[in-house]
Amino acid sequence: MIKVLNPAERQKILAENYIGHLAYIYQNRPFIAPITYYFDKERNIIIGYSAEGHKIKAMRKVNNVAMEVAEIDSVNHWNTIVVHGEYEELEGSTAKAYLHDFSLGVKDLIIRKEQRKLDFINEFSSKIYKDDFPVIFLIRIDEITGRMRRS
Repeated sequence: MIKVLNPAERQKILAENYIGHLAYIYQNRPFIAPITYYFDKERNIIIGYSAEGHKIKAMRKVNNVAMEVAEIDSVNHWNTIVVHGEYEELEGSTAKAYLHDFSLGVKDLIIRKEQRKLDFINEFSSKIYKDDFPVIFLIRIDEITGRMRRS
């Protein structure tokens, strides 16, 4: 049976995960990329970061984005949510403060969910930043939808 998730269930899925699939538009075509994210419940925002590149250039032009988060155990046992929102890029000390929140939040999630310790942000990210500071961004959440399936 497929069921619509209530707001608390949708928020719980967003809060208990840190990997999502970010959807954005570039040159009138949809793209999807996996990202590491942190959901800040208090501010109702998603915090992310990336190197300068394709998705950042695209989101600067079209700031409407979506992000999917899925928990899949089997074909008959899954939860999935889709977040719709607006991309907002941060700079300077504000960006550094949000990156700090992101780092602590994701680190705490990994410690709780996976029972392993992390010392640095690059241990859970595919990108290691040496000289260049990453682009820090928010997704200001407009709507979260979600479904689950159980048989």
